[in-house]
Amino acid sequence: MKGPRSKAEPKKTDNKLKQKSAGAGKKPAKKEKLVKDPNKPKRPPSAFFVFMAEFREQFKKDHPNNKAVSVVGKAAGSKWKSLSAADKAPYQAKADKMKKEYDGDVQAYNKRLAEGKNASEEEESDKSKSEINDDEEEDDESGEEEEED
Repeated sequence: MKGPRSKAEPKKTDNKLKQKSAGAGKKPAKKEKLVKDPNKPKRPPSAFFVFMAEFREQFKKDHPNNKAVSVVGKAAGSKWKSLSAADKAPYQAKADKMKKEYDGDVQAYNKRLAEGKNASEEEESDKSKSEINDDEEEDDESGEEEEED
């Protein structure tokens, strides 16, 4: 039978080929992705990204019809390269300040991890048990009122 095969008709293959390629086509087992801690502090932006945030606002004002992100990035990159060290200094100072804050946050975060406490556990402990019970009672009362009507 010549022509295209139907879906019901199995494809003919050589058994010897199957045996040889059986191990060759296997993919290695997937490694499980590490789950990122949402409480971990985010890294601070570099001096260029501090500059980029300011430049992006100005660029949008000057070129309101431009919607391409790549154009903004290229323009910012060329402008950053053309700036002198003195012009880059204020952006570098802001980045250094954010870096110091980040370092303090990371130390505090690591200290919490060492103690075995997460921020979520601390938030739960802040809310007293009486407040939790009050919330449950309010839910119960609202449910009773609906049944009476």
